[in-house]
Parts: sequence; C-alpha cells; structure tokens
Amino acid sequence: MKKPVKLLRGYFITGTDTGIGKTVVTAGLAANLRQKGINAGIMKPVQTGSKKIDGSLVSMDALFTMSVAGINGAMELISPYRLEPPLAPRIAAELEGVNIDLWEINRAYRKLCTRHDFMLVEGAGGIMAPIAGRFLMADLIKALHLPAIIVARPGLGTVNHTLLTVEYAKSKGIHVAGIIINGLKESEAGAAEKTNPGLIAELSGVPVIGIIPYDTSVDVDTCKPGRVAELVADAVDWKMILT
Repeated sequence: MKKPVKLLRGYFITGTDTGIGKTVVTAGLAANLRQKGINAGIMKPVQTGSKKIDGSLVSMDALFTMSVAGINGAMELISPYRLEPPLAPRIAAELEGVNIDLWEINRAYRKLCTRHDFMLVEGAGGIMAPIAGRFLMADLIKALHLPAIIVARPGLGTVNHTLLTVEYAKSKGIHVAGIIINGLKESEAGAAEKTNPGLIAELSGVPVIGIIPYDTSVDVDTCKPGRVAELVADAVDWKMILT
C-alpha cells in the first residue's frame, strides 16, 4: 500500500474483542475533538453486520459516529466496504463474493486526510481480525501509519485480553498510545473493576487514558447517542490524546 498523507495527529481505534465499544469511544473522541476546534474526521474501513436502509448497505457504526460528531461525508468514502453478514471481515466478504481491495481502503483514507487534520479510524473486531487473505487488522494499522488506542472491557478477564492485545501490537511494531476502558457500571464495580486499570497499566507499560461509564441510553444500531460525548469528555485524559 502506498504511504498515506501524513497527518498532524490521528489514531486507530482497536479493541480486545468485538462488541467492546469501539464505536462509542470513536464517536465520543471525534465529537470532543471537533468541539475543541480540531477538524477531526472518521473512517470505518470495513463494516460487517451492515444494515440495508432504502436499498443500500449502511455502516451503523460510521453513521452513529458521524451523527454524534456532526460529520458530513459520503458513506462510500468513510466506510468503503460494508458487508451484511455479522462475521469476521474476510469471511463476510467471501460469503458475499466481495474482494476487499486494500488499495481502495488506502485511496479513501488518503482522500479523507486531505479534508481533515486529525483522523480516527475504527477497526472491526479485535486487532487480529482477518480482512483479506492473511492480511489482519493489525496489518491495516501498520499500513495507515497510525498509533493505536485499545478499547477494553472493565470486568474479569480483561487483564488477559488487554495484555495479549498490547503485546501483539508491539510485536507488529505498532505504537500503542493508550488504553480506554469502556462500559464501567460503577454501582456494580467489584474488586476486579477497581484493580484492573492499575494492573493493566503496570503490566503493559501503556497508560490507561480513560474509564468511560456505561450509559443505558446509548444505542449504536438505532443511532441514539445518549450522553456519549459528555461522558467521554469527562473520562478521557485529553493531554494524552493531544500529545
């Protein structure tokens, strides 16, 4: 893939698993960056589990983030590959007879870079989710020359999943800028939830730059933003994001 246009700043938002809240984090970050006067753009290169609206497949993740952040743009550019089966990108594409062209993803990304000063690119699934052939999500992060932010769950088991994700990213030469823990139910938090952030930061050597509370009013599939922008604004260490 041809080297993308160099940005002033940007991040690839990946996670320890699917359904981890990458979209909520991406939307909250994008909304706040734009409120701070930064011309932030977003991209969801590959979306599986896309929905048909008026006969066209739509990335609900991209639509949600665009709505929360107030971003206008063509769905075909922001999410060039939208696949209906809710499966790993490679399998969804194979089932639908779609060839995921990595050059096309790069072309769309480069075009978005000419329109924005800061890019947030959201992955699909975890960092090792296959996109095409043996090309994984981690390979896309590398190809786009972006540091990563890892989104993790707050509860039991997240230490293992997060450390594995960090170590794999490092093994691929990806700079992990920080970890954001998403979906903390404070009223139900036990010893695991209270000790996990410190343990993850200590053992991984990567800072936990935010712990975002769970919000029952957020629904990505129906584009209900809840208090996502406000919660991310209060929870994230913005000095770390903007350094």
